[in-house]
Amino acid sequence: MGEARKVFDLMLGKGGMVNVRSCNILINGYIKQKKIDQAIEVFEEMFRLEILPDTIAYNTLIDGFCKAGRMQEAEKLFSRMLSCGQLPNVQTYAILLDGLCSSQQLSRAVELLIEMEGKKLELDIVIYNIIIKGMCKAGNLESATDIFSSLSSKGVVPNVRTYTVMINGLCNRGLLVEAEKLLREMEAKGCSPDGCTYNIIIRGFLNNNEISRAVMRM
Repeated sequence: MGEARKVFDLMLGKGGMVNVRSCNILINGYIKQKKIDQAIEVFEEMFRLEILPDTIAYNTLIDGFCKAGRMQEAEKLFSRMLSCGQLPNVQTYAILLDGLCSSQQLSRAVELLIEMEGKKLELDIVIYNIIIKGMCKAGNLESATDIFSSLSSKGVVPNVRTYTVMINGLCNRGLLVEAEKLLREMEAKGCSPDGCTYNIIIRGFLNNNEISRAVMRM
């Protein structure tokens, strides 16, 4: 990134050659190297140069904060994004949701989901997979099931990842009958299980000493 910064500074020195795209490239490079503070410096420099950061710049930085577990700063930047009049897109919300779930801030994640639904955003299954996985990982299977069950009323179709996450949650709770039932439902609805789905349910049987049932799925 040292060379990239030198090129960026050279462009600055020549005047008029730096734009949103070049700033985004530098920000993204720093984030990939987990150099968030340097990325923020470039971001702040954009304002001094009167270059307004776009959604890509905000998303990249918010993602960097989330992956570093710096959720307070991620949400602060999100608020700043709104106050600057830069509209977040579905990816912005997906990044924040994933960060909140990963840091076990599930109540805030649910609040954000409700906020998204209230804004009538076109939410796809990726968004719901994030929150369902977060709930299952935290052991809150009941809430995960409620969200999963509500998908049809929202016009959202579960995909193989949705079913796999739910089956994993059921297996972890020892609810093998329910897991098998969901697997059959998945197949009946034309959603083909993948290797990960089968591995999860086989592992579930083995962990619960259901050896014969595990062998039947192999």
